Amino acid sequence: MTMIASSVLSAILFHGEILLKIKGIENLSAEQVQAQLQQGARFVIFQYCVSILVMSFKRNSPIYFIPAQEKTTPRSLRFIGISLLVGWWGLPWGPIWTYRTVLKNLKGGIDVTQHVQMSLQKNSFQQTA
Repeated sequence: MTMIASSVLSAILFHGEILLKIKGIENLSAEQVQAQLQQGARFVIFQYCVSILVMSFKRNSPIYFIPAQEKTTPRSLRFIGISLLVGWWGLPWGPIWTYRTVLKNLKGGIDVTQHVQMSLQKNSFQQTA
């Protein structure tokens, strides 16, 4: 498990209100989400970089639900723009993190589908116990 994925998973488990943290599933039932996941939908996070003088910060977006057959590009453009505008200023990490976050977002972001599903299963198990 990557460090990013484990931090996302721990944040989900800590808050316990996973459905409130995911963007794009507001009008979907749990059954509809599950059906979409079986058709290839994904849960994705994007990264962005912000720099202030010599300090740079790399952050993660909220989790986004990407329906099957849909591209991540429209959702990633905002985070790419933030990184390109204010990410590269801080030396030495600003340019490095800006490049990495833009590249990662252009490749579709970070797929956290398995981790979200594990958390959902764990939360539903704890609620039934």
